[in-house]
Parts: sequence; structure tokens; C-alpha cells
Amino acid sequence: MSRRIALSVVAGAVVLAGAGAFALAYAGDRDPVPALAHSSVHYTAPSGGRDGSLSFTTEVSAPSGVSGLKVLAWPERSGFAKKQPTAGEMAAVESATCTPAGGHTVRCVYEAAVSAADAASSPHGAWHVAVLATAKDGSTALDRRAADFTVR
Repeated sequence: MSRRIALSVVAGAVVLAGAGAFALAYAGDRDPVPALAHSSVHYTAPSGGRDGSLSFTTEVSAPSGVSGLKVLAWPERSGFAKKQPTAGEMAAVESATCTPAGGHTVRCVYEAAVSAADAASSPHGAWHVAVLATAKDGSTALDRRAADFTVR
């Protein structure tokens, strides 16, 4: 093999290796799974003939954009404690309302009224909020305990 051909082959290999390393580094910077941040929950019990409320807020980010967020509040002393909510089950629950918060991030809020009858029939003690975030590219992130609150 001539020296010129050998140098061409080596130069080509160096270029390909560099391009591969760049592609891996770039791919590593972009996490396709939606990410949650700043999650919080606020529960107010019904009182004095007035309904109480449950409010959950979070920020969701995904490189492809966010298409939605499903929210489920579940008591620690329930069937979900042994077999926590799955993504399939979460797909059927209520959605939060999401508004743009800049870039590929949305701020999602879920609010529900809590009647005196609902509160009386609900287990008291620790509760958790499970969320299923879905990106526009179809990727999902399930957080079974995004936030916690107590029902007294």
C-alpha cells in the first residue's frame, strides 16, 4: 500500500471517530424523557359548609415539547401502595392544564374541589400524587410520588 493511500485511510478514520464522538456527546446532552421540576401540592379540607380543594403544580420540560400531564392523587393505605399506578392506568386519569413557561417547558396545574362527602369517605393519613408526563415525540415519564400531602 502506498504511503499516500495509508495517510488517506488514517485521516478518514480520524474524521469518522471525531464525528462519532460529537454525535454521542450531543445525544447525551438531550434527554428525550420529560423531566419534572418544582412540584408542589396543597390540600385544604372542607370546612364550614364550604368545599375544600386539592391543587398540584409542576413544571415539565421535554426537548420535543410537552403534550400533556395526567394527575392522580392516591392514599398510601390503598391497593396502590402494594401495586403502584402504572403508565397504562395513568393514561386514563384526569389531565392538568398546562401553559407555556419558556423554551420546551410548561407549567401544569391540576385543581379539584373536595366536597365534605368526598372527604368523609376518603382514607385519612398520607396521600401521594402520581403524574404521567407525555412529550410530543411520545416519550413518557411516570413519577408515582411527585408530591405528598396529608388528609386529616
